Amino acid sequence: MGYGSQRPIRTPLLSTVTKIKRLQFAQEHKDWTVEHWKKVMWSDESRFQLHHADGRVRIWWKKHESMHPTCVSTTLLAGGGSVTVQGIFSWHDLGPLIRVEQRLNSTTYLSIVADQVHLSC
Repeated sequence: MGYGSQRPIRTPLLSTVTKIKRLQFAQEHKDWTVEHWKKVMWSDESRFQLHHADGRVRIWWKKHESMHPTCVSTTLLAGGGSVTVQGIFSWHDLGPLIRVEQRLNSTTYLSIVADQVHLSC
């Protein structure tokens, strides 16, 4: 039949303002050379769950197999915990991964990035 079970692809919800800002950035930098981009530092953060608890696993089974050990996923009431890290990198350097202990708001983000940029310079 050609059908399969999967979750939809997730993409960030972009407001009209965000879309305009991204387009402006692309237009302003479209003529940059590799040498220009070598001077840019990028940052990103990621959250890692210690146990898979976000419900994103999908399986197929026949009715009589629903409780078969290969068709069951165990759960933890508290989710098992997670760790969030933030890092910075450039063409020339790779900064350390910094564990983010609190909620990553703009103040925390700028503090982490400022410390890493200072260390990388």
